[in-house]
Amino acid sequence: MSLRAELRALPRAVWVQCTATLVNRAGTMVLPFLLLYLTRDLGLSPSSAGAIVALYGATALLTAPFAGRLCDRVGTLRMMTASLLLSGLILLAFPVARTPLAVALATVLWAVASEIFRPASLAAIASAVGPEQRKTAFAVNRLAINLGMSLGPALGGFLATWSYGALFVVDGLTSLAAATILAKAGRPERVDAGEAREAAKLDTPPAHRDRRLLLLLLGVLPVAIVFFQHVAAMALFLVRDLGFSEASYGLLATLNTLLVVAFEVPLNSAMSRWPTGKTLALGSVLTGAGFGLLAFAHAPGMVVVSVVVWTFGEIVLFPGLNAAVAELAPEARRGEYMGLYMMAFNLAFAIGPWAGTAILEGWGGPTLWTGTFLAGLLSAILLRRAGAPRTTAAGEKP
Repeated sequence: MSLRAELRALPRAVWVQCTATLVNRAGTMVLPFLLLYLTRDLGLSPSSAGAIVALYGATALLTAPFAGRLCDRVGTLRMMTASLLLSGLILLAFPVARTPLAVALATVLWAVASEIFRPASLAAIASAVGPEQRKTAFAVNRLAINLGMSLGPALGGFLATWSYGALFVVDGLTSLAAATILAKAGRPERVDAGEAREAAKLDTPPAHRDRRLLLLLLGVLPVAIVFFQHVAAMALFLVRDLGFSEASYGLLATLNTLLVVAFEVPLNSAMSRWPTGKTLALGSVLTGAGFGLLAFAHAPGMVVVSVVVWTFGEIVLFPGLNAAVAELAPEARRGEYMGLYMMAFNLAFAIGPWAGTAILEGWGGPTLWTGTFLAGLLSAILLRRAGAPRTTAAGEKP
């Protein structure tokens, strides 16, 4: 099947969700500028502002598994719509909070409202398509995210020079617009909460007892920690140690986005029938190798090669991971599985930037980047095993 035909075969629900995601992400501008808002507009100390930003991350980490279980009971569409609606209202009211305590409380509420969207979004796509369409569907969803994120922070930079309050207004309004798209174009699921809950109890064990899921999450952690070096240690290494300008670093981020937009959907469509374990192993190796090449980087050319290699790792790995979790998850527990999956990513985000910068400061770039390559190989081994086809004993239910 051609790429065009495969895209046309995706159900309407996927396109509606991706449209809402694009609108929401195109307005995502508060979080990237939250630290600057807290220090420059509210006058908080850097340490206090950093603690509030960390509070968002900690809340997101704890929210994901509970949000996943909840969406199995109330329905993914209702969860996504509620998340966008509440996020929009909280963002519009956020500037009213002026004291550190009030800002911290608003941040916690915003993190909860915002983060309940992610497990529901992944579960909704998994339920809307069959196994052979999942990598393509998840790639289209990531395309919407990346297109939106290429617009939101850029627009936010211009708005911030005029008024930080405008960031909250635009971000809040786009969240409400995305909620409207889902509410008007979507069709609420007919979920009987009691039946879904009983089916989950009777047919399958809880997600945290699924050994294959736990192995997959264990495999995700090293490569996700590696991937998040691009938001911290990589920037410090390039600008401080190699003498790159901030503008040059920004261009590398643009290169990453352009490659994702250009290649993620067609590549995942072409790889849609690849074995899961092979896909995950390849993505992990490319991600680790890409960052590992920075150990040999002394000129712009090698840095560009590094970004290209780990970007293709990202392109292969993340839609494959989303599809792998969807394959493991029983229908009645899809949100629960996705919630634990998102919790693993949030944990990697909490660890990655801190650990990477600490290693860079203590042992230097070659040690850090060699370690990222080894971490990518470790993930490849674990994920190859986690993604292997199920084997069942005679008479067992697969």
